[in-house]
Amino acid sequence: VQLQASGGGLVRAGGSLRLSCAASGRTARSYFMGWFRQAPGTERDFVATISGSGEHTYYTNSVKGRFTISRDNAKNTVSLQMNSLKPEDSAVYFCAAGVALSSSRSQYAYWGQGTLVTVSS
Repeated sequence: VQLQASGGGLVRAGGSLRLSCAASGRTARSYFMGWFRQAPGTERDFVATISGSGEHTYYTNSVKGRFTISRDNAKNTVSLQMNSLKPEDSAVYFCAAGVALSSSRSQYAYWGQGTLVTVSS
């Protein structure tokens, strides 16, 4: 599975961005898909994940109510709608394909290249 993330950019606090991840490969739609983020000098942290069908989602507490993960299996894409952005959301965001609805990086075998999100105060 190959993943290509896009949609990052510079936005003011309180604004919105929508990240997209395009997946290629015959079995892409069978994977759980996740978003992680990494700020400079920090670990890569879990943000959100979604099941293969899109029926189940799971978020880290700091983004609940602000971020929404979704997927379009017909187009092999996963999106992360980010609203009410805060400066602390600034990071490189990575999409990943894995085998469980999990917040653990170890459950994700495939990773995209990352897209930078910068939120100014």
